Amino acid sequence: MFASLSTRIAVISLIVVLALASLAGLLADASNQTSHSFGWVTHSAEIIETAEEALGDLRDAESGQRGFVLTRNPAYARSFAERIASSTRQIERVVALTVDNPLQHRRAREISKLIADRGVSLRQPLDLGRGGNFAAATAVIASGRGRELTDAITVRAQAFLEEERALQTTRAEAANRRLAKGKWLALIGASVVAMLVAISFALLVRGIRRPLGTIMQAMTELGQGEKARIDTAMGSAEFSQLAQGYNVMAEKLEHALAEQASSERHLQIANAELHTNSRILQERSEVIELLGGMAHRMQAARTDDELAQIIRVFVPRVLPRLPGALYAHNNSRNLLVSVADWGGLEVSSDGFAPDQCWALRRGQSHCVTAPGGDIVCGHAGAQEIYHCEPLLAGGEVIGVLYLQGRIDAESRFPLTVLAENISSALVNHRLQRSLREQTIRDPLTGLFNRRYMEEALALEIARASRSGVPLSLVMCDIDHFKRFNDEFGHDAGDAVLQAVSAEMRSRFRDGDVVCRYGGEEFTIIAPGTSAEALMSRVDTVRQAISELNVHRNGTTLGSTSMSFGIATWTNAMARDGSTLMQAADGALYQAKRDGRNRALISRLAA
Repeated sequence: MFASLSTRIAVISLIVVLALASLAGLLADASNQTSHSFGWVTHSAEIIETAEEALGDLRDAESGQRGFVLTRNPAYARSFAERIASSTRQIERVVALTVDNPLQHRRAREISKLIADRGVSLRQPLDLGRGGNFAAATAVIASGRGRELTDAITVRAQAFLEEERALQTTRAEAANRRLAKGKWLALIGASVVAMLVAISFALLVRGIRRPLGTIMQAMTELGQGEKARIDTAMGSAEFSQLAQGYNVMAEKLEHALAEQASSERHLQIANAELHTNSRILQERSEVIELLGGMAHRMQAARTDDELAQIIRVFVPRVLPRLPGALYAHNNSRNLLVSVADWGGLEVSSDGFAPDQCWALRRGQSHCVTAPGGDIVCGHAGAQEIYHCEPLLAGGEVIGVLYLQGRIDAESRFPLTVLAENISSALVNHRLQRSLREQTIRDPLTGLFNRRYMEEALALEIARASRSGVPLSLVMCDIDHFKRFNDEFGHDAGDAVLQAVSAEMRSRFRDGDVVCRYGGEEFTIIAPGTSAEALMSRVDTVRQAISELNVHRNGTTLGSTSMSFGIATWTNAMARDGSTLMQAADGALYQAKRDGRNRALISRLAA
């Protein structure tokens, strides 16, 4: 019987292994197909992105050409050749990427040829302007001969991109179908494996039911006070050993009856401990569930106010009857500042230095259980009974949890888990805020970048359209900025950009969105104000910048100035902000032509 039982177990194991191996193979194949499908989706995305970059470079080249011809400022034409070359490279890359699709490949080649022809047509007025014949260059532009090429490129590019986006959608749907198929395969396969295991174990159970029934009957008789021994052959070595062990137990139980009173007392004690442990486990389970909800909400918090609200709601439930406050470490000020307080406790908003808290000094919990019982932290009162729990991550100070009152033994566990959850949430919150700042800020000036400006402008236009409140836009750039780079080097140019950015950031309202548009050009979105009302504020900024005297490495770079163009959005303008920006940009060009260091309101906005 021993060999038979062992063989059954081996057969069951083999069945399970084969079933799992088959399921793993099917899932691996499904995963490979899904990965291949998503690869095609990525391929389409790359084609779309590269094509849009090629068109964007062509538009930048056209803008630079027109800016040069209109303003006669060679700075606008400086990047023309680079943009044309970049546009050509990008469209050639699109041609190479669409080899697998004859229709899209043919369209890409047509667009490539049109872009090349447009580059040639754009170079003609540029060359005339460089030769000093700006009148002829302006006439070429005004003739509109290049508009047909631009329209052809636009039409073909739109058809090309629409087809590629349709392909991307189709491929994404196919990938999702394969992914869904993989999920169903996993569910069905797991069910089949579970069924095989259940059937195999059912057969195994049938083989061990008889000896198990004999043992259960003997144990039942023993429980009823009868003297029962197992003398029947069990049919397997395992059950024979179990029966022998049962007989030894029965004999020992007979001897233990004389000590029943003592045993009952020990059982009562054990039962009491079990109830206590059960209660503690239940309380810990409730605390863990509560902390799980709190951690989930903290990880989803996007602002400091949301995080503070979560702390105020959940911490008093985890640690009732314990007023307290959460302090977070401010790296720039090297202070612990209050994030939230609860239980009626009011703390100072000034914060305190890390070395004023003994918990942070020692890197472990610090508590004062009685007045004079231990060293008092500098941020606590001399007669306070309190507990400080340091919040650390990777050896770095994240914050401190301050609780007023004594921490009993039952509160140690929830306090530890609470501190870990809050530490993790603070680290995550800090990381999210840092990443958000990196994506929307210009690293040199600290102002919002062009991407954020475009998003904010679209949002403010939508708001202005709904509410009817005015919305104005300022386009400005530094006059003769090239002089700083040419005479003092690019580091000096960076210093000028930083000084001008700091001045604008301090002069405009908190509600205004100050952005670096690119190079030495800046954009300010001013919600709730008209161009006329904004003019005085802009003129104040212009005057302050003209009085700047930037220094770099002990060298005076000289004074600087800026020109400004202001426009106000109207319902006749495009919702994407392009018309508003063109109006402000036109006013800026006029300010340049009128002698620079001045602010003008667009005639389109007047």
